[in-house]
Amino acid sequence: MTTATTNGALSFDGIGMIFPDGTEALQDITFSVDRGEFITVVGPSGCGKSTLLRIASGLLEPTAGSVAVDRDRLGYVFQDATLLPWRTVRQNIELLAELHGFAASERKRLSTEAIELVGLTGFEHHYPKSLSGGMKMRASLARTLTLKPPVFLFDEPFGAVDEITREHLNEETQRLFQSEDFAGLFITHSIREAVYMSTKVYVMSARPGRIVAEFDIPFSYPRQPELRFEPDFAVLNGEVSHALRGSHQ
Repeated sequence: MTTATTNGALSFDGIGMIFPDGTEALQDITFSVDRGEFITVVGPSGCGKSTLLRIASGLLEPTAGSVAVDRDRLGYVFQDATLLPWRTVRQNIELLAELHGFAASERKRLSTEAIELVGLTGFEHHYPKSLSGGMKMRASLARTLTLKPPVFLFDEPFGAVDEITREHLNEETQRLFQSEDFAGLFITHSIREAVYMSTKVYVMSARPGRIVAEFDIPFSYPRQPELRFEPDFAVLNGEVSHALRGSHQ
């Protein structure tokens, strides 16, 4: 069951998911993400993290529990940038606004704002084939930003880029989170990324996925790159890692 929210937040209440072949992917998932919260979920491969996002977006219907979210303005950033190769950067970024029926002048205004926010000014007329992996992900972020979504879903969006590019994208995403004040739900395999980005980290068990640990992240925004080398950061990484190792059992 799905209901709309009035404040743009996302909440899961007792979510369970059993696929037609009998595979139980999720069990009793309950938590919420409010505006101004950036929550990351980590867990073993196959534990149902991406399934949870697909349920949030309406691509899957849970077999138990309910979701509350306004899907009319829901941002979804996939593992792949999913840019159309025959459209320029600007045309790709305007796509969602176009599909929502925005006028051409409004699409251009919104795309220009988004292009500036993600640092792609000067690349508006380039095609995806000429962009680096990091630039493609920036374009994907910008495309979603045109709708100014109150809720952002991130499905391991930076897993395919190199470590340095990934760190830069982490920093840019947290800057966008601060400026746009959305509710963020982020999926990753990287504990370091999870701790650096988030206000809270949830650890899921092996399938069927359940929430087995949660960590409030105490570091204030904006977070500087040097935070990754601080002792407190290393300690928290270790605690999350320990919980994740236990989640495999």
